[in-house]
Amino acid sequence: MAGQGYRVSKDSLGEVEVPNDAYWGPQTQRAVENFPISGLRLPRRFIRAQGIIKWAAAKANRDLGVLPAEVANAIMQAADEVIRGDWDTQFVVDVYQAGAGTSQNMNANEVIANRACEILGGQRGDTSLVHPNDHVNMAQSTNDTIHVAIHIAAGEGIQHDLLPAVDEAVAALDQKAGEWMSIIRSGRTHLQDAVPMRLGQEVGAWAGALRLWRDELSHSLTGLYAVGLGGNAVGTGINAHPEYRQRVTAAVREKTGMEFRQPDNMFTFIQNLDAVLKASGSLRGLATALGKIANDVRLLTSGPRTGLAELALPPVQPGSSIMPGKVNPVMAEMTNMICFQVLGNDLTVQSATAAAQLELNVMMPVAAYNILHSIQILSMGIHALSERGIKGLRADVERVTGFVEMNTALATALNPYLGYDTAAMVAKAAFAEGKTVRQVVEERGLLDEARLQEALDLERIAPME
Repeated sequence: MAGQGYRVSKDSLGEVEVPNDAYWGPQTQRAVENFPISGLRLPRRFIRAQGIIKWAAAKANRDLGVLPAEVANAIMQAADEVIRGDWDTQFVVDVYQAGAGTSQNMNANEVIANRACEILGGQRGDTSLVHPNDHVNMAQSTNDTIHVAIHIAAGEGIQHDLLPAVDEAVAALDQKAGEWMSIIRSGRTHLQDAVPMRLGQEVGAWAGALRLWRDELSHSLTGLYAVGLGGNAVGTGINAHPEYRQRVTAAVREKTGMEFRQPDNMFTFIQNLDAVLKASGSLRGLATALGKIANDVRLLTSGPRTGLAELALPPVQPGSSIMPGKVNPVMAEMTNMICFQVLGNDLTVQSATAAAQLELNVMMPVAAYNILHSIQILSMGIHALSERGIKGLRADVERVTGFVEMNTALATALNPYLGYDTAAMVAKAAFAEGKTVRQVVEERGLLDEARLQEALDLERIAPME
C-alpha cells in the first residue's frame, strides 16, 4: 500500500511507490533510486529530441493504422509539450545510468504516457488507457531512440546555436582585421621578435582558423543527419511496420525542418557512435583554434604598462579584489576554460565510442551529455567572447609602431643587400647598443640612404596580401 504522497505503480519486476505529483512511472522511479550519482541530467536539447522522436513515432504508427488515432493524438499532444519544455522537471534520471539509456527512454515513455492519459480524461498510471511501452514506445527501442536523440539534439545544437555563434565571431574578427590592416606590427615567433606583419593579418588569421573549423562542423552535420529510427533493438526492425522507417523519418524532418534521413546501413548505425565521434572531433578542433586565439588575446593585451599592450581590453569588470584599477582578460580566460572542458568532453566521447560491443554501444548517455555540453558551452562562450571581448578590443597604434621601429628582426630585410652575416652583425649591434637597425646601418655607412629606405620600407616588408 502506498504511503502518504505516493501512488503504487507496477512494472515487470513488481510494485513501486511513485510520488503522486510525478508524471514518471515505476521504471523511472527505479532509476532514480538506483543512480543517485551526480545530480546531472541530460540537457534541454536532448529532452526536446526525445519528444520529437515520440511525436514522430506516434504519427507514423497512427497513419499506418497500427496505433488508434485517439491514443496517437494524445501522445502527440503530450510529446509536443515535452518538445516545448513543459515537463523538463519530470526528466529525473541521472546522466550516469543504465547502459544505452534504457532508463532515459522509459522516463520519456512514462511521462508522455501519463500526460496522454490526462489528455484523454484518465488518471496517471492507467496503462490500460495509454501504455508507455505498447503505445508510446511502439516500433522503438532504447537502442535506436537514444542514439537518434543524440543526433537530433547535436544536429540542432550545431545548426541553430554553434554555427551562428562562430559566424558572429568570424564577422567581428573580420571587421577588426579590416580596421587594422594599415597598422604594421612586430611579428613574434617562439615568443621572440620576428619580421613585421600587419595587425589586420594577425586578426585575420584568427578568423581564418575559425572558418576552417566552421566548415568541419558543417560537414559533420552530414553524419548526424542519419537517424536509424525503426532499427529497433539490433537493426532488424522487429515489431515495426514495413513502412515505419520511411514514415517516422519523414515525420522527424517535418518536425525539425532539417534533412534527417535513414542511415546507409542500419546495423552500422545501431552498433556505432561514429557520427557523434566525428562531430565531437570537430568541436575539439574548434576549441583548439579558439584556445589559441584566447591565448593570443591575453598576450597582446598584457600590461598595460609592463606587457605587450598592443591591444587594449574592454573593461567589462574589475580585475582584482585587492589591486584597484586592474583590468584582466576575463573573456579570454573564460574562453580558455571552456576549451579545456571541451577537450576533456571529447576524450569521454572517444572512450565511450570505443566501448561498443557486438550489436550495441551501451555508453550512449555519457556520450550524449558530453557532446551536448560541448556544443552548449562553445555556443554561449563564443557569443560572449564576441560581444564582450572581440568587439571592444582597441589597438594602441603608437605602441605597436614603436615596437616595430625597435625590432632587431628588421635586419632580416638587409639580407639581400648586405648578406646574412653582415645583417646578423647589425642586429646584434642594434640590440647591444640600444639602437635601431636603421641607426646602425647609417652610422656604419653600410648602405646609402636610398637603398636603406628601400630595404627597410615597411610597406614592402609587410605587404597587405
